[in-house]
Amino acid sequence: MGEPFDISYVFEYLVKLLPTLKVTLLIVVSSIVIGLGVGFIVALPQLYKIPILRRFSQVYLSFFRGTPILIQLFLFYYGLPEILKLVHVDVAKVPALYFVILTYALHSGAYMAEMIRAAVGAVDRGQVEAAYSVGMTGFQAFTRIVLPQAMAISVPVFANLVIANLKDTSLAFSLGIMELTGKSQTLAVMSRHFVETYISLAIIYFVISFGLEKLFHLIEHKLLKHERRIASEDKEPRLKKEKTRRLAIGPGFGRGGRENEA
Repeated sequence: MGEPFDISYVFEYLVKLLPTLKVTLLIVVSSIVIGLGVGFIVALPQLYKIPILRRFSQVYLSFFRGTPILIQLFLFYYGLPEILKLVHVDVAKVPALYFVILTYALHSGAYMAEMIRAAVGAVDRGQVEAAYSVGMTGFQAFTRIVLPQAMAISVPVFANLVIANLKDTSLAFSLGIMELTGKSQTLAVMSRHFVETYISLAIIYFVISFGLEKLFHLIEHKLLKHERRIASEDKEPRLKKEKTRRLAIGPGFGRGGRENEA
């Protein structure tokens, strides 16, 4: 059993946990940036239906989306060095942090690939054909027409992936990484104030997740601003047309042209 609850330890541990926040954020940012690149590469065979590469990408997606990330961490940390020894590459002295970032990047890349595929597929194909009809190249049509709309569509999914990645970093301590959860484990064992430690840890995760949620909400609002403006511009002519039609019919006449009776 632990020591009696003392609220003062919650504030004390908040201060002690904050220095390890940089390690957690390093894992999150690095894995998301690399994962975006991996996801884009994996999504291409799915979008363009490249036969052999499409099959490889499906296997990749099935593995990283169908197995727990904790198992993936152990496989890469303990299994990858053994495989590389077969080709006379020694990575025994590589810090565990690099294996963690690699694992999280590949794990995130699988979800990023599905996000990219779905977002690009959601853009109306007729807009791309219209871009071709005015002389745009495939690259121009993608960067000017498809990409801006796909980014706006994918923001909510991307926000969920980033926040989920942040929370999943709590498993990195299983490989000895001294991030937020790893530091909290050390503090809890040393002081025997387990509840206070985990309350402090939960507060930090909640504050960061809440901040990221608000940030992505602002980004989504900014990216979709043009669509709301177009929708309002399309709505105004319809309202004017409806008002003109009602004035032409005149008050007191209902459907069918007969005068309404009181």
